[in-house]
Amino acid sequence: MTRIKICCISSIEEARLAVRLGASALGFVTEMPSGPGVIPEHLIAEIVATVPKSIDTFLLTSRTDAESIIAQQQRCGVNTVQLCDRLPAQCYDELRSALPWVGLVQVVHVNGEESVEEALGAAGRVDALLLDSGNQSLPVMELGGTGRTHDWELSARIVEVSPVPVFLAGGLTPDNVGDAIRRVRPHGVDLCTGVRTADALDERKLRRFVEIVGAGC
Repeated sequence: MTRIKICCISSIEEARLAVRLGASALGFVTEMPSGPGVIPEHLIAEIVATVPKSIDTFLLTSRTDAESIIAQQQRCGVNTVQLCDRLPAQCYDELRSALPWVGLVQVVHVNGEESVEEALGAAGRVDALLLDSGNQSLPVMELGGTGRTHDWELSARIVEVSPVPVFLAGGLTPDNVGDAIRRVRPHGVDLCTGVRTADALDERKLRRFVEIVGAGC
């Protein structure tokens, strides 16, 4: 079954709703250059403490130095770190050494053919990839939460050759996730804005999303 990761979780109630409806992973957003869903680290820790151990808890970070990322993980208590920006090669080794029990997921923002090479280069250093639609070339970087889709043909190519599981993100909604799964065949799908209304997790939208993902597996 295609895994479902619900991002931008902002309260214990949202976390419980997402898990109850079928999410296998929850995403928590720390400080970012732009985008939705940022909450304080102390609140992330409070929410994570209530999440069942069987659910993966992802900390989304824009930091690019191991010391800062390690400190964030320790404050928040998550079991997975989602690296939303590019990291120096040695940073991965430092993270592995300090956090051997924590999963590492590298985000690749799919903007062209070069993204395939970037994904393959990162895959050997992490436990999974997440393909998103940000833009690191802008004066204010976009590292997620854009609500835009990207070229799923490139994503499908990455899934085909990646040695690690791949999550698909970027503009997914109940209306397009079935097509996305059929075309890309990802290990999991990830979304924030596509199941929200007025910045709050929408039970009706989320229920429909989960039903469609189940039907598309």
